[in-house]
Amino acid sequence: MNNIIILPIIIPLIAGLMMVIFRKKVYIQRSIALLAILATGLVAVLLAIEVKAEGIQVLQAGGWAAPYGISLVADMFAIILLIITAFVSLSCLFYAFYTIGRIREKNFFYPLFLFMISGVNGSFLTGDIFNLFVFFELMLISSYALITLGGEKRQLRESIKYILINVMSSFFFLVAVAYLYAVTGTLNMAHLSARVAEAGQDGLMTTVAILLLMVFSLKAGLVLFYWLPGSYSVPPTAVAAIFAALLTKVGIYAIFRMFTLIFYHQPEITHLLIGIMGAATMLLGAIGAVSKWDINGILTYNVVISVGLIMAGLAAFTTGSITGSVFYLVHDINVKALIFLIGGTVIYLTGTSKLKEISGLIRTHPFLGWMFFTAALALAGIPPFSGFLGKVLITKGTFEAGDYWLGAIGLISSLLVLYSIMKIFMNVFWGETNLSEDMEKGTTKGIIVPIALLTAVTVFLGLGGEIISPYIQIAAEGLMNPDLYRNAVLGE
Repeated sequence: MNNIIILPIIIPLIAGLMMVIFRKKVYIQRSIALLAILATGLVAVLLAIEVKAEGIQVLQAGGWAAPYGISLVADMFAIILLIITAFVSLSCLFYAFYTIGRIREKNFFYPLFLFMISGVNGSFLTGDIFNLFVFFELMLISSYALITLGGEKRQLRESIKYILINVMSSFFFLVAVAYLYAVTGTLNMAHLSARVAEAGQDGLMTTVAILLLMVFSLKAGLVLFYWLPGSYSVPPTAVAAIFAALLTKVGIYAIFRMFTLIFYHQPEITHLLIGIMGAATMLLGAIGAVSKWDINGILTYNVVISVGLIMAGLAAFTTGSITGSVFYLVHDINVKALIFLIGGTVIYLTGTSKLKEISGLIRTHPFLGWMFFTAALALAGIPPFSGFLGKVLITKGTFEAGDYWLGAIGLISSLLVLYSIMKIFMNVFWGETNLSEDMEKGTTKGIIVPIALLTAVTVFLGLGGEIISPYIQIAAEGLMNPDLYRNAVLGE
């Protein structure tokens, strides 16, 4: 057993509880939050080294062997997501120091932020499907508070929709878990995998799989994304960025885990359905993005498009396509945080999100403009930036699997992504300057640092992809070979 596996969960959780004591001491809260995220990232890096050297690491809580106890499992897929989560969280936290405001800081912003990160990390590490539900709820309850923090009218309006949708999906999650336990007699993921492999994935089991797919699709914004554009456009920029970067990705992670470890026996049903849903998501998201003429609308619909593209790699279900999806998932977490922080900064400076009311910002903020341009190219998958390799592997995988229609839709959606994002660049940064620095409603002092860090990682993932490629390959091979996960957890 490896006891440090639990640290990415309990470090932010304990730090968040500690900060409640220092409600009025903002600088102490900032310091504790910063140290907690840094420590979580360090532990994740150490785990990555161990997993690469020794294989999947497992912690059986209380010494109770699986499937009777609670298992925490650190495979390379989970660890990669832990590392990028820590980095993006650190960037958004640093951005929040300058922009979130003292009122929110004194009303538990930092504890809620850390509780949410604890829920995200727990979702990645848990080896038990009921505890996946528990960590989902920890993440969601924190996000409910964060989306309403500040009490603005539009926040409260959108939060009702956000909360109702997630409460409904949580109810269906419990129903699916109950059916799964009734049929298999276990909730340990590795044990579920073994039981389903032994008994076969019959009609009832496939129905439960589709119910779980619906639940996680609601949380990931896969087809069922009506709630997402409004909900992600109302919180403060730092919160919106972390939501866009992480919350939908936890739903994506859960779909990948379920349909590579447990429900992979009837891909002609389950994975075809995922492919159809992914294609519909890409097309509907692209239509939404190109039709909008405000920054928030375009960016939130681009969150939706990437969900569909990542799912296309799972639908193809080849080693190459899964590798592309994992790589693109890492890229997307980083670039979504980046593009939301830049978009929020533009709104912060100008006081508006309407494209036709902004022009020529590149003259007063050249670094901001060219970093947005870099992010736009990465988001569209233009070489040599980070989105290119993932999209190539996903598209190649869909073609190899014979899903030419799915690969074609992915390519079309990429063109529409480029059009929608460049629409922001051409309207906001290009043209005649209509706002002098004296007229701006804010400053980029301090907040340019986390944006620059995220931009640097975007460039690194594109130009230095071969450095992280071995880790991505290990993650993809683990997803395509569920025996590795089962043997590590069950000790077979």
